[in-house]
Amino acid sequence: MIRINLLAGERGKAKKKTTLDPGQQALIGGGLILALAAGGVGWRYLSLTRQSNQLNADIARENLEKTRLAAILQQVQRVEAQSKLAKDRVELINSLRRDNTGPVHLLDEISSAVPDRLWLTGIKQAAANANNPGVVEVAMEGNVTNLTRLSDFIAGLEASGYFKRETEIISTLTGPAPAGYSSDTDVTKFSIRAQFQQPGAPQPAAAPPSATPARPAAGGR
Repeated sequence: MIRINLLAGERGKAKKKTTLDPGQQALIGGGLILALAAGGVGWRYLSLTRQSNQLNADIARENLEKTRLAAILQQVQRVEAQSKLAKDRVELINSLRRDNTGPVHLLDEISSAVPDRLWLTGIKQAAANANNPGVVEVAMEGNVTNLTRLSDFIAGLEASGYFKRETEIISTLTGPAPAGYSSDTDVTKFSIRAQFQQPGAPQPAAAPPSATPARPAAGGR
């Protein structure tokens, strides 16, 4: 009987190694490099996409916050405008009150200071002093039978506390009494200018009393 060992032949064939030529090796290496490069590009693209989405979300959030702050700023500006308007209205009301009571008080003080034999023929009130809004200049004209009475009139104005001690006599002219005056003596036509302090304004401080010099003691003998 003849036996053929087929297993030995198969084992010999199995021991043969498969080898690749250089071209195939280069092709496989290039493919691996391309695969790695494609993976890196894909990972970088995903990373940049995530960053872009995060930036877009941050920008949208900042825009919402900006819109909210703009609305709050508009409310603050509206409140400030209303507050200023209310303050201006209060100041206007106070100014109107001062303007309404000022002339009445002015005439009352002048009337109280007018002595006998002195007649006023004109009173003019100028605008308030820009440096001192509570003080207005008042020009007065009239006739008096005696200059002493004019001095009494000025002293009465200044004693009221509402006329500053700066009353100035502008002019005096003595002559016959004007028509309509029942006086047989000459009268003096005068013009004075005074500084009236509005009610509610700080009153002028009273002048300190002058110190009386001490007398030297008499020497003993």
